[in-house]
Amino acid sequence: MRAHCLEKTLTEDGALQLDSLPFQKGDTVEVILLERASESKSTQATSLKGSVLRYDAPTNPVALEDWEAAR
Repeated sequence: MRAHCLEKTLTEDGALQLDSLPFQKGDTVEVILLERASESKSTQATSLKGSVLRYDAPTNPVALEDWEAAR
């Protein structure tokens, strides 16, 4: 199975036009559409923004006993 990946931006709601595909007339293809996550839509990164109330000793090492090199 050959795969061909391309990125398109929809210019009309619910419509997408694909041109210059590397397949021939009569070829059967499978079409899977995935929405490309944009940075502006990312809620995961911004969901914690402003939620830190205070830092307790932010420069102190964490879990030193777990590092073999520190032994």
